[in-house]
Amino acid sequence: MKRYFLNLLISIDQLGNTILCGDPDETISSRLGKLKRKHGGTIPWYHPLAGVIDWGLDKIDPNHSIDAIEEDEGERTNNSQTGRSV
Repeated sequence: MKRYFLNLLISIDQLGNTILCGDPDETISSRLGKLKRKHGGTIPWYHPLAGVIDWGLDKIDPNHSIDAIEEDEGERTNNSQTGRSV
């Protein structure tokens, strides 16, 4: 039953990302993490809602958005650790 609720929460998260014109198989947290990584570890000021969501998630689970990055989902970004596109 616990797994069912976790799956339900992930599907709601993915639906939210889809509604916001994102990849239907990527979570909002992963999308935020990619945005944060792309801008040197901070959410840009011109994405205020993303900053608020990331701040809240960070209070619950420190470094959540970076840890939640799904490299194989959503927009491909430059991986700063390896210097290659993923």
